[in-house]
Amino acid sequence: MMNEASYEDTPSVDNSRKSILARGCDPLASVEASRAIPPLIGNPEYVPTTNDEDFVEKLRSRNWSVVFFAPGACRFSDANRPIPGSNSQTQRWTLEQYRELVRKHQGDQIRIVETLDERETVSLLADALEIALETDGNIPASS
Repeated sequence: MMNEASYEDTPSVDNSRKSILARGCDPLASVEASRAIPPLIGNPEYVPTTNDEDFVEKLRSRNWSVVFFAPGACRFSDANRPIPGSNSQTQRWTLEQYRELVRKHQGDQIRIVETLDERETVSLLADALEIALETDGNIPASS
């Protein structure tokens, strides 16, 4: 009973002024994640992408609080296999090259979240959002 009361008295976190750009592989899983995850972590804006044309365009288009590489993309990279949705520029990239691209366009303050395990996604994103900057939708200065 005490745990229930403590939980009910805990104020919910409001991350509605923060944003997540997600790079996944599976379009259906990405859309489902975009619906399921935000309410669990304070309702940040969550924008899923599943190909590098879309991901790079969105990465360059504005400031983000967090960039998230979904477990599927991380598993492909970990296995030294091309991440589905790559283009001619990114065809053989690992997450190391993606991280460099993210930092180039978003700066060193950007939080990057990666995991091989879906079970870690919510807690890792919540932790990253806790220290991430709010976003204003402006175009990054480095673009």
